Amino acid sequence: MPPASRGWAAVFRQWHHGTSSRMVLGYATTATPLPTISLPRKKIQLRKYQEECIQAVLSSLGQGHKRLGVSLATGSGKTVIFTQLIDRVIPHTKSAYQTLILAHRQELVEQAARHCSSAYPSKTVEIEMGSLHASGSADITVASLQSIVSGDRIEKFDPSTFKLVLVDEAHHIVSPGYMKTLEYFGLSKARPDSPALVGVSATLSRFDGLRIGAAIDQIVYHKDYIDMIGEKWLSDVSFTTVQTKADISRVRKAANGDFQPSELSQAVNTDQINNITVRSWMAKARDRKSTLVFCVDLAHVAGLTNAFRAHGIEAQFVTGSTPKPERSARLDSFKRGEFPILVNCGVFTEGTDIPNIDCVLLARPTKSRNLLVQMIGRGMRLHPGKTNCHVIDMVAALETGIVCTPTLFGLDPQELLEDATVQDMEKIKLRKEEEAERRQLAEQSMRPKQANAPSVPQKVTFTDYETVFDLISDTSGERHVRAISQYAWVCVSEDRYVLTSADGIYLKIDRNSDDESSFLVTETVAIRRSSDMASKTPFMKPRKIARTPTFTDAVHAADTYAKKKYPLVIISKNQSWRNRPATEGQLAFLNKLRQQDEQLTANDVTKGKAGDMITKVKHGARGRFSGLEADKRRLGKVKLKLEQEKALKERERVSVGPLAN
Repeated sequence: MPPASRGWAAVFRQWHHGTSSRMVLGYATTATPLPTISLPRKKIQLRKYQEECIQAVLSSLGQGHKRLGVSLATGSGKTVIFTQLIDRVIPHTKSAYQTLILAHRQELVEQAARHCSSAYPSKTVEIEMGSLHASGSADITVASLQSIVSGDRIEKFDPSTFKLVLVDEAHHIVSPGYMKTLEYFGLSKARPDSPALVGVSATLSRFDGLRIGAAIDQIVYHKDYIDMIGEKWLSDVSFTTVQTKADISRVRKAANGDFQPSELSQAVNTDQINNITVRSWMAKARDRKSTLVFCVDLAHVAGLTNAFRAHGIEAQFVTGSTPKPERSARLDSFKRGEFPILVNCGVFTEGTDIPNIDCVLLARPTKSRNLLVQMIGRGMRLHPGKTNCHVIDMVAALETGIVCTPTLFGLDPQELLEDATVQDMEKIKLRKEEEAERRQLAEQSMRPKQANAPSVPQKVTFTDYETVFDLISDTSGERHVRAISQYAWVCVSEDRYVLTSADGIYLKIDRNSDDESSFLVTETVAIRRSSDMASKTPFMKPRKIARTPTFTDAVHAADTYAKKKYPLVIISKNQSWRNRPATEGQLAFLNKLRQQDEQLTANDVTKGKAGDMITKVKHGARGRFSGLEADKRRLGKVKLKLEQEKALKERERVSVGPLAN
């Protein structure tokens, strides 16, 4: 018998209480099959919500739905629920009697096999995983996803004889391996002749943008961990947040939408941050017997484990690279309370049953609500002598979109918590909402009412320019200044206006960069060049004419100066020449900004309008257009990023009802 088969024989030998003429645990291999054993059927007393969940599934199947999802908190007994479904689901055909249970980790496969063997001692239970090969004809097959999609192993199963497909940790169900398996069993879409599909998970949503609706059509039951804590099905939890001030602002986003692990590790796995983490645990949880620590990667595990040991605290670690015998030995020792700290990364987020955990230390920041819930959920199981689980959240910089324990309850992530229970956070949330409402009412009542005050616009309109020519053609900026001035002022950019005279002289009104509450009026004069004189700039240094508290005062001051210095025929907005056709020189200048098939003619633009457009070009319209385009691209990227993050977070919310595909 292969080593793996001998291991499984040992796992199930503890239930051997006699013999039976029927082999109820069959693990078909190339070697001799296991000896026949018989297991006593355990009478399971379902909790109220577990029975409600089963009835919701059966009701939905009775209505013709096929691909169902169940959302239940960690510690709710998901494995118990889906194993109890096996006998209750009515076959859709007379030949359909088999059940397939799919899981993506060895621990989940083993756990499901144990539950099924205990619940159904008269049924054959086989495992398809690694060197364990199922026959394809067992009543219940528990399969590792990686194994069933390997080579031609799936072909031994006849889809027409299966009545039920169960998926554990079903938030993974839209990954390629699962989708391939579902397609083989006729579940790529709901069909009358396909088996029923029930996916169960504590976090039945995705953070990476993949839609659960591609595999599951309906969520038929949802019970949140908050409800279950309130009903005493899960352990009470107290929360403490600690701001480490770790700089994760430059950590890039990974493909799954969360932080890139190696970069995140470099940011948080420092002597300073690890020391803060250990000292925080010593201050808040030194009396806790069993603390599970979540790290970013292997380097972080090593760094934090050493930090605990440097403070004289016994800490052990488990990672995906830890050999299974060593891993099992450490886990058993931890369950017996032989050491207080178990450090891990990516091992105990799913399918872990360690009910004695009374403290969870979150040393890794995350953007994923699902991951946060999974980590916290490790400490929520009930256990004799355990009053609650203390969750210590080592929160890094809060400007990076991280999800932390306050955000789970709708609180501002800046809200620092200290030994706060679920009930405390619900009260804090209610108090914050009431404070915000009172503040809004107070601001409204204190706001002075002005009889002639202009109304605040309720709608903001943004103007987009496709080309530089569109920008210089826009006259909206001149409307205000020409309403208070008789001269042909041109708006060359935001809060900047130019009035051009002869010989290259011009006046400019600018908002004062040193004092934004005031405006400056300056005059710039062109340098008269001689044949033996060269200059780096064609203009003299601008001369300050006036400084005024308002824009209107600036216009009046500039107009007074212009009236004395410049020819009225040139600067007046009402001169008849402005309405004549543009000159050839003006058209030649402007047509350089246009496509060959969009050239302007004298009939298209007046002399005055052409002059205003040329003024805008000479005073930086090209640069302004490039800046606007860059801003538009930047804002577009920011908007897209915010929309994507909002959509991803919305997908993490679970509610009963149909799912979008």
